[in-house]
Amino acid sequence: MTNGATSPVTAATLKVEHSPLLSPTSSQSVTETVNGSHRFVIQGYSLAKGMGIGKHIVSDNFTVGGYRWAIYFYPDGKNPEDSSTYVSVFIALASEGTDVRALFELTLMDQSGKGKHKVHSHFDGSLESGPYTLKYRGSMWGYKRFFRRALLETSDYLKDDCLIINCTVGVVVSVIDCSRLHSIQVPESDIGAHFGMLLENMEGSDITFDVAGEKFHSHKLVLAARSPVFRSEIFDGVDEQKKEMVITDLEPRVFKALLHFIYRDTLSEDVESVESSSASLSSVSETLIAKLLAAADRYCLERLKLMCESRLCKNISVNSVAKILALADEYHATELKAVCLRFAAENLPAVMRSDGFEYLKDNCPSLQSELLKTIAGCEEDYSSGGKSRSVWAQLSDGTDTNGRRVRQRT
Repeated sequence: MTNGATSPVTAATLKVEHSPLLSPTSSQSVTETVNGSHRFVIQGYSLAKGMGIGKHIVSDNFTVGGYRWAIYFYPDGKNPEDSSTYVSVFIALASEGTDVRALFELTLMDQSGKGKHKVHSHFDGSLESGPYTLKYRGSMWGYKRFFRRALLETSDYLKDDCLIINCTVGVVVSVIDCSRLHSIQVPESDIGAHFGMLLENMEGSDITFDVAGEKFHSHKLVLAARSPVFRSEIFDGVDEQKKEMVITDLEPRVFKALLHFIYRDTLSEDVESVESSSASLSSVSETLIAKLLAAADRYCLERLKLMCESRLCKNISVNSVAKILALADEYHATELKAVCLRFAAENLPAVMRSDGFEYLKDNCPSLQSELLKTIAGCEEDYSSGGKSRSVWAQLSDGTDTNGRRVRQRT
């Protein structure tokens, strides 16, 4: 700044940009025990007895939770104050380590076969101060007065001058559990989409079906893999090299829906639903789902059959049950048939007044005996309900539960 002149001040705007928020992270610590056991057999107990207070027999080292351990047995006891009245048993940390936390279990085995073992365990009960901590190599946990020696020598724990001690160690470890927090999602199977593209693009097709003049290109191996009937018709015939087959017992729309299932394992979007209450008697058998049920039975596609049965089951009503029952019986749809029989038996008066019942009597007389058996089962269920009249009698003489005559077709 010179000659009293003022220098210009340039104003600058400070722009603070916020970085986008990162997705929250998480982790989970899981504390658990790593367990292991060791069986220590002490042969020649009588020879070891008298070795002196504080003298011990030690097992081989065994490893649990990344640490080595050993069992110490004191035939004359560890504590001089007990004057060899008790035997002592301890577990020792046999490897380098500091503040190793663990649970322990010592079991003196009953060798009589009665299973009355002497067990000192910290696994079953709650620990007021938590697991035990062994500070350094050589640290021990156990019992100075594990068992009174005089009782031991006359018990079933000592057999053929042999004792068996089983030791279980549970080392406490804490780990970060990644499997639950960072699991990898596996998408649903898309094999149907891939096979469906084969059908749509006709890529590699090697057989053509003529259905009422409409052509459908397909693949022999796919058809044979899905349907034993197609397998037999394509490969077991006289001419295995045939390139075209004529289908005379299916409509084009039904065959198209059939192929859709064979390739995609799903129902096509244009499969019509059966209307329940408003469907007329004749319309049930004319729906695409009913005709697809017949095709599924024809080509032994059991999964497709069940899918059709499930759809038809949702549309059972007083007016439609008889016709759906007839369809189920004709095309061996056992699940659907059982549902229809039960529905008809439980709603017999209303069903008997429907045109569908007349259809059933005229066209499927063999189903009447099956319906009677189902009714009998329902009567047993309702026997305590005070029905005034047997539904067997209703069905046989044509009256409903109120005694009204049901119209008979002549």
